[in-house]
Amino acid sequence: MRKGAVRRMTKQDIDMVHEIEVLSFSIPWSRESFEYEVQNESAIYYVYEEDGRVWGFAGMHHIVDEGHITNIAVHPQKRGQGIGKLLLSALISYAKENGLVGLTLEVRSKNNVAISLYKSFGFVQEGVRKNYYSNPPDDAIIMWLWL
Repeated sequence: MRKGAVRRMTKQDIDMVHEIEVLSFSIPWSRESFEYEVQNESAIYYVYEEDGRVWGFAGMHHIVDEGHITNIAVHPQKRGQGIGKLLLSALISYAKENGLVGLTLEVRSKNNVAISLYKSFGFVQEGVRKNYYSNPPDDAIIMWLWL
């Protein structure tokens, strides 16, 4: 049985969230970006906390009747334990509870773990953004989950 919990992100979580961001992405968001997101009325962020420590986070922007998932990341020490699924479930629950028609995201074309996660929730590929990512260069797969 999992002893942690998913909850909304607060400004007190920013240091740990940013640490996970830096460990997870080749071009991480700045700490200031997360400070902005916590205050952004359109931003919905969740964290997974266990034993007083944040081990993962997920965020999206609520734009009219759609959600755009901005990032999902889990600390390397906790990957493969279902935390990403819990966080994505929280975003989907928020979307359903708030009447969103769908969720969209971009994912690196070579990120098979993330693509498999999204497909397991019913996301489908709707397009490609050529050369969207740098360092290393990669295309972005545009995925949608229609609610």
